[in-house]
Amino acid sequence: MIALSKIALVSAVALLGLGWAYQATRPPPPAILGAPGGPPISSPRIRLKDGRHLAYREEGVRRENARFRIVFIHGFSSTKESGFPVSQELVEQLGIYMLFFDRAGYGDSDANPKRCLKSDATDVEELADALQLGDRFYVVGCSVGGYPAWSCLKYIPNRLAGVALAAPAVNYWWPLPANVSRAAYGRLHARDRRTFWIAHHAPALLHAWLAQKWFRVSPIVRAERDAFTAKDWEILTALWRKQRESGQVDPAKATQQGTYESLCRDATILFGTWEFDPTEIENPFPDGEGGVSIWQGRQDKIVQVEIQRYVAQKLPWVRYHEHPEAGHALPDMDGIGDEIIRELLLGESELHQEPRAQDA
Repeated sequence: MIALSKIALVSAVALLGLGWAYQATRPPPPAILGAPGGPPISSPRIRLKDGRHLAYREEGVRRENARFRIVFIHGFSSTKESGFPVSQELVEQLGIYMLFFDRAGYGDSDANPKRCLKSDATDVEELADALQLGDRFYVVGCSVGGYPAWSCLKYIPNRLAGVALAAPAVNYWWPLPANVSRAAYGRLHARDRRTFWIAHHAPALLHAWLAQKWFRVSPIVRAERDAFTAKDWEILTALWRKQRESGQVDPAKATQQGTYESLCRDATILFGTWEFDPTEIENPFPDGEGGVSIWQGRQDKIVQVEIQRYVAQKLPWVRYHEHPEAGHALPDMDGIGDEIIRELLLGESELHQEPRAQDA
């Protein structure tokens, strides 16, 4: 009887474990925007070919009067309201129209159950066409918004006038030399390594991992102090305080449809197996009619500099800028946002291009 009781107990525990695993791999349904009880829609939106909607926000000079038109791609756990730190003086001087949008599953943009690298690029293209930005437009991708910018370079290069990647997120499972990936991955916090490993190897469990309370998860995902340098933290806390006081940004809006459709999809696409190698992308501007630049802080604790240097080394047509004192908040440092935009549009930069050697 004792043996049977033990067998029954083990069986019950096993069944409970299987039940938890089954539930853990079932994605929760998103909150439906505009539906009864769902988040209200407070932004203008365009309808995509597949029936989804993308929410957007316009800034700068009037679209029809603009000399330059730029689409900005926001980062992780963010929305179009976060904007980009470019001065009004530069906007007016150069005649810049700026288009910000919520990526699929974020803010007021519908979730995309088929979201992938290519769909992120075609979303940008359809948005640009709906708002009549012309045959070519500029793209700026910040942090995790960097991977959709790479997708644009891969899938819609003929639509681009230029691209700037500011502290763009990297994938530790890209086809990298072992010494580069090992050094970069090893510099991450142990909890970041664990979370990114799950996103790559067991993506179906990522939502459950982020939701559980037994173990602490990634400082990067939680935007904790450990994820940033002291300078980053000083810059970002001041920025977040300013945003709260102005009411411009509602931190909860980014994930109002649920973390699965926003944060989890971001992480599993970014750290998943890509269908292309960014180091093999062809130069979209062989005649020099546009340019691509990467801006990286050498002290960045979120995006490791070793991988950024390697990518830039493999793509000699990319202008690589590495700020020796900056971290992940590089674009928000005084004057850097203007510097990024000025170089994107005019090819001018006061920050010299850095050596591309991996040990620079």
